[in-house]
Amino acid sequence: MFVGAVFFPLLGAIIAGFFGRWIGDKASQAVTVLCMVLAAACGVAAFYHVAFGHAPQTLEILTFVDVGDFEVSWALRYDTLSAVMVGMVTFISTLIHIYSVGYMSHDPSRPRFFAYLSLFTFMMLMLVTADNLVQLFFGWEGVGLASYLLIGFWYEKESACAAAMKAFIVNRVGDLFFMLGLALTFWTFGSVEFGTIFAAVEQHRDATFAGLPAYEVICVLLFLGACGKSAQLGLHVWLPDAMEGPTPVSALIHAATMVTAGVFLVARMSPVFEYAPTALAIVTVVGASTALFAATIGCVQNDIKRVIAYSTCSQLGYMFFALGVGAYQGAIFHLFTHAFFKALLFLGAGSVIHAMSDEQDIRRMGGIWKKIPVTYTVFWIGSLALAGVPFFAGYYSKDFMIEAAFAAHSGVGMYAWACGMAAAFLTAFYSWRLIILTFHGEARADHHTMEHVHESPWVMLAPLLVLAAGAIGAGAVFAPYFIGHDWEHFWNGAIVNAPHNHIMHAVHEVPEWVPLAPTVVGLSGIALAYIMYMFAPSIPGKLAATFHGIYLFLLNKWYFDELYDAIFVRPARALARVLWQKVDAGVIDGVPNGAASLAVEVAEGAVRIQTGRVANYAFTMIAGLVVFVSLLVFGAAR
Repeated sequence: MFVGAVFFPLLGAIIAGFFGRWIGDKASQAVTVLCMVLAAACGVAAFYHVAFGHAPQTLEILTFVDVGDFEVSWALRYDTLSAVMVGMVTFISTLIHIYSVGYMSHDPSRPRFFAYLSLFTFMMLMLVTADNLVQLFFGWEGVGLASYLLIGFWYEKESACAAAMKAFIVNRVGDLFFMLGLALTFWTFGSVEFGTIFAAVEQHRDATFAGLPAYEVICVLLFLGACGKSAQLGLHVWLPDAMEGPTPVSALIHAATMVTAGVFLVARMSPVFEYAPTALAIVTVVGASTALFAATIGCVQNDIKRVIAYSTCSQLGYMFFALGVGAYQGAIFHLFTHAFFKALLFLGAGSVIHAMSDEQDIRRMGGIWKKIPVTYTVFWIGSLALAGVPFFAGYYSKDFMIEAAFAAHSGVGMYAWACGMAAAFLTAFYSWRLIILTFHGEARADHHTMEHVHESPWVMLAPLLVLAAGAIGAGAVFAPYFIGHDWEHFWNGAIVNAPHNHIMHAVHEVPEWVPLAPTVVGLSGIALAYIMYMFAPSIPGKLAATFHGIYLFLLNKWYFDELYDAIFVRPARALARVLWQKVDAGVIDGVPNGAASLAVEVAEGAVRIQTGRVANYAFTMIAGLVVFVSLLVFGAAR
């Protein structure tokens, strides 16, 4: 059960990847889907056994690294935190695999796609079941590789290749900090095994590095690594470009795998983070700022997938500020519920794109809700969950995080609460802006496209209905366990709250108006979207013209790409050009090439005196002898 949940996806990836050309497209699909179904069955069973049966365990597979005294095992750590992630990843990935059978039905490279998709799932499962930081880093790099392969899957498109490179390079920046944090962890604790590290937290609390508290430095470095994977402010620029991959890829990245890795890392290292208050404050501020920043951009984007992508970025910000105030359980709960409704929204967007003959611009949609009623319904359900409307999944998890920020009773906590409230309003606004412009109003697509609008096949709709059920019920069903009064029994030590951290108790004691506030601002955002886009559709255009500078600022994503281009890309290219033309061509190539040219010239000169005539040789010898004797006589005379 525990091994199958992790390794069935790898088996599917190997069969489809290495033998897909021989067994054919349909067989490749069938094998990978079957392996994922088996993995999901094992993953859900493992979740029930570990989380509800309170039976955590670690299975050692083999010795991963053995160098001198440094030995690292490849082991599967199954505590409640890992079990939650394994159950969620396998279940969501299975639905995405099934959906992909219909969505990718006309693609000529289906075996390669399904192999990459299953490999992505396996790498994420390796990450969340890691028993040490080295194994976690293996999965960490693995999801980076798989995301590169999937974002650039349609490599014939230059934009897809550029987006894949961008994701890979930006993540390498974050990974550098992760590696430094890993090295400093080993330097501090003498081990990379989680069990050893967590048992020695009290022992090394006073450790320092370069005059700074070692725990603070470790946690800041690990968080900066998490910022790359989870697209936090500054290292977020790869996330919207990742939409160049097929829509199922976007759903897998945003709902179940790569972007959730950073949140998982901080939660896994909670025993250390609990004693790094400065690092937690940084996590809170960056997370809160990301939640608001991404929400502002989502309000003006016109690509249906990019709107949802910035929504993911914003929701990850919520998770991080919940981690920052010490409500790790709330962050993981939102990660869990978010997987259902974000996968639903992305796959729903894929259904719309499928219906609209690959059109993704919402300005060229409208008037299609009656033609694709199932997609329209599930899109509503996903948006209601995302906006935190009672009593959908997001209502329980998202509101809990906002309440936790308020209950922290600190400056950074109140900052997070204010950003969370503003982002909740904007989230509801851009979600219904998306619904209205996509499905309602007059048809803005050309006549030919509108004639061919059709509902997706059931192989795509069935996963949407399952995800819709999760978006409705996952919050109410699991809230009592994840964040209810019995949360300590459920988590069973997988997430650690230090004795000084009372946030999980304080959140249940906030004033009565605090839990109501997110719902009020969310409904207000929905109402504003209806007014602006349904009842008075001329308002957005007038606002964009009146506040043209602000509109362009948001439309161009706060000009982060342009800023990075000016600060990093252009100087790097200029330096590379100098190194190429002056150093490489001038020195590295110039010295040996110059020596070779000199040798050629000397040889050409020597050739001229080789005439083959004895008289010439005798004359040269006599002339040389005369010069030699003259020098000898001149030297003796002095």
